Amino acid sequence: MIIKQISSSFSVSDQMTPDDVDVLAAKGVRTLICNRPDGEAAGQPSFADISERAAQHGIAMRYQPVVHDTINSHNVRQFAAELQNGAPVHAWCRSGLRSVTLWSLAQLQQHGDADALVAQATAQGFDFTSFKQKFAGVISELNDSLLQLPLASQCPVLIVGAGAAGIALAASLLRRDGSFRITLVDPADTHYYQPGFTLIGAGEFSSEEVQRPTRTLIPPGVTWIQSAVTHFLPEHSQVVLANGTRLGYDRLCVCPGLKLDWAAIPGLVDTLGKNGVTSNYRHDLAAYTWQLVQGLRKGRALFTQPPMSIKCAGAPQKALYLSANHWERNGTLKDISVEFYNTGAVLFGVKEYVPALLRYVERYRAKLNFGHTLVKVDGPAQLATFVTTDKDGKATTVEVTFDMLHVVPPQCAPDFIRNSPLADRAGWVDVDKHTLRHKLFANVWGLGDCMNAPNAKTMAAARKQVVVVADNLLHDLHRQPQQNTYAGYGACPLTVERGRVVLAEFGYDGVLQPTLPLALIDGRKPTWFGWVLKKNLMPWIYWHLMLKGREWLAGSKRS
Repeated sequence: MIIKQISSSFSVSDQMTPDDVDVLAAKGVRTLICNRPDGEAAGQPSFADISERAAQHGIAMRYQPVVHDTINSHNVRQFAAELQNGAPVHAWCRSGLRSVTLWSLAQLQQHGDADALVAQATAQGFDFTSFKQKFAGVISELNDSLLQLPLASQCPVLIVGAGAAGIALAASLLRRDGSFRITLVDPADTHYYQPGFTLIGAGEFSSEEVQRPTRTLIPPGVTWIQSAVTHFLPEHSQVVLANGTRLGYDRLCVCPGLKLDWAAIPGLVDTLGKNGVTSNYRHDLAAYTWQLVQGLRKGRALFTQPPMSIKCAGAPQKALYLSANHWERNGTLKDISVEFYNTGAVLFGVKEYVPALLRYVERYRAKLNFGHTLVKVDGPAQLATFVTTDKDGKATTVEVTFDMLHVVPPQCAPDFIRNSPLADRAGWVDVDKHTLRHKLFANVWGLGDCMNAPNAKTMAAARKQVVVVADNLLHDLHRQPQQNTYAGYGACPLTVERGRVVLAEFGYDGVLQPTLPLALIDGRKPTWFGWVLKKNLMPWIYWHLMLKGREWLAGSKRS
């Protein structure tokens, strides 16, 4: 343990051991704060082990684990309260950075000088170069300057996000009670049917077929504010908008989707849409995918999958199957090396569907490379760089040339959520996985791709979640207990060839949740009906049922 004295009453260190408690007790420390999650690294002493030794010295122990990149104003207020429990205080994490960051932000809450705090931390060897920029939003929330912005209105129900979940939720609420006064906030002019992007990449859809003006989809009676949310102030039941105003709310539903982090892979942004680099995760790039597939006669085609969580975990391999099927039909597959590079350790997370998928992997002679993460793309040189780690933890860099590269970008919660009081340590909206109600703020619900329930992030999941949130919000309005629970349903129609789909439907812990009896359609096998559902029925259901609040086959378990 290396102790760094930040002030006369506060110090930080790297990871402690129980024996280190004796040293700190001799120095007069009265409170210990752990800012590192248990189990973050192998062999890490647990909070309980250190607490046992601290109790022998009469030292108070506090457990407040955080991740540096997602520290938010709620974390800081909690930490500031712990500082009052008995000085001197010592805090620790892996290196001390998280602890000194929390302390510095707590000082700013008390109107400390930012430059002086940066200098103080820097003098102790911490990299605070980007501190003010990185935590600018958190600092604004802490000093209450945002509360000086004009309050534009008070919203009985406020929905953030006009994607699939947001519009469907507004429509479902109004079908339950037409007197609801709903405000929906989203800056986007255009709404996309994202499950159709895969079929654009296979020449089955056009870009025009998957998009409509957002204004045409907002349910009548819903107030649409075309602006972006920049801050959440859940302690005051308010949000701040990019237009410089605040909105108050009685109940808040958060569903802005997730962030496709293209910039997380060096070189990728500069080469997307050219040099053979594409992705079906954007509708415009999906059209380029189809162009590449049609034009490739021989060479090497790479398909990647990043770390979870991602939007539709089956989409990375859908691109592979449909591309390979086209090459097979055109007699060129024998001259093309098809390779799948997956950060994960398995082809698909629900084992019941893997045998059918592996048969197609063998049919297309695709090479599976597990444990490989794409870390760099050199478009002009057509070179992809991967990192793979062996069972002993040794990392190796692998460079692979390509003629076509289909990239799935790393994905995370939107920036305005990641450092908000609504986020968990990973940056996702922190909800109860069954009721979808926020764990800390009772008048907030999360649904869709932005929240942390351990379900597959798919449009089909959002259909089920909408019903749960709509029911539970209505019960909350009438001061009744939560009546509807979400069992983690998600669906992934794995397009293994033109005309055949493996229809994966499952919930929490990989439990199969087929909508129709297996005797009618067995999703573990490739079926023609699954293709008709994917290509013809689901788009119609989306535009004409889901976004209109019609919940056909979308009911969830009521408690």
